[in-house]
Amino acid sequence: MWGGRFAEGPSAIMREINASIPFDKALWRQDIRASKAHASMLGAQGIVSKADCDAILGGLDQIAEGYARNGVPEDWDLEDIHMTVEARLTELIGPAAGRLHTARSRNDQVATDFRLWVRDTIDELDSTLGQLQLALLNQAEAHADSIMPGFTHLQTAQPVTLGHHLMAYFEMIDRDRDRFNDARTRLSMCPLGSAALAGTGFPIDREATAMALGFAAPTRNSLDAVSDRDFALDFLMAASQCALHLSRLAEEFIIWASQPFGFVRIADSLSTGSSIMPQKKNPDAAELVRGHTGRIIGCVTSLMITMKGLPLAYSKDMQDDKPPVFEAAGLLELCIAAMSGMIADSTFNTARMREAAELGYATATDLADWLVREADIPFREAHHITGAAVKRAEADGVALDQLPLSVLQEIDSRIDDGVFKALSVDASVASRNSYGGTAPDQVKAQIAAAKERMGLKQ
Repeated sequence: MWGGRFAEGPSAIMREINASIPFDKALWRQDIRASKAHASMLGAQGIVSKADCDAILGGLDQIAEGYARNGVPEDWDLEDIHMTVEARLTELIGPAAGRLHTARSRNDQVATDFRLWVRDTIDELDSTLGQLQLALLNQAEAHADSIMPGFTHLQTAQPVTLGHHLMAYFEMIDRDRDRFNDARTRLSMCPLGSAALAGTGFPIDREATAMALGFAAPTRNSLDAVSDRDFALDFLMAASQCALHLSRLAEEFIIWASQPFGFVRIADSLSTGSSIMPQKKNPDAAELVRGHTGRIIGCVTSLMITMKGLPLAYSKDMQDDKPPVFEAAGLLELCIAAMSGMIADSTFNTARMREAAELGYATATDLADWLVREADIPFREAHHITGAAVKRAEADGVALDQLPLSVLQEIDSRIDDGVFKALSVDASVASRNSYGGTAPDQVKAQIAAAKERMGLKQ
């Protein structure tokens, strides 16, 4: 490729450090799609003859069929996927292949291919995230009134329903899908035709190539177009936030599946055993989701550091933009699949969850609220009275609603037997009927609304 400028070929070191074909071959579908759009535009503009255009398009289709069947060959002397495709096209159709690169550079070529790849990946991830949401919805609907302890600081706080808890993750994933879609909207500008950095003198039709490739418009500045990787960083930021949510969900399952909790039984297909302890059933899939999150966050850092000091326009450092994006996308897809399977196939021990809620003084706030509402006591005073009641229940080894009325009246004489209607976990959960609350009716309403947003049948 460099014979017209260099007397000698690259050294073995240069050949190895310069070649990107081992990883950018993943762009072959996008490269051929963009090349076909470019060739069609060149033909329509009369820049390339109809005969040569037809030959190029036919050759590109042949290459696509071969790569789909046999994979992409790695010839490091050809450096990257762009020259690999062009070299194969030359083998198939001869010198006419050399006309394909008219009015473009590898700089705008790779910027276009990479945007197409990220866009395709966002669409695939959106579909898999929808499946995760569906798994959450199904379990939430089955457990809309299954009572469990809600936690703050990993200490029992107030009783909630399992359905309400799972729907919290539905909302997180909803935001993740929004972030990916926002990233998709921003990347929908086509760099093709920006050439190396300054545009081209050929009478090209950039609107035509942008439309052919499904972009909203061509990019407005050729320097920015070839040097911009914001779309990749947007993708990685969204991927990192999504991975954080998956990691939190995985952590909950790890805790819940432990023997002291015993809230959930994870399917055998997503668990492993121990090489020495026969009784062990380890939540390794959840732990690996938690671990992969660190790697995905590392991918963001990698690309940010690559880009932070680069002047306009293109620099070879930018060849390192793709490995972190490819790695993060692959890891995230695996994590989503693992958590979707875990949610769908897990069995919840609702009796154990309810027992934990009843034993954790989770209705203490309900006692304070009752004192405010029924005895007209300021909340701070009610808080103090309730604290004394919890201390007495702990000393006696009973739940709050098992304290005799006489004992409660020793703590404060204004308490009457109506308080017991507020102290059960069922009453507590049912009372949290504000919009977005944990009352079963509210949970069912949110599930119905979520199904409607997703276009699911009720």
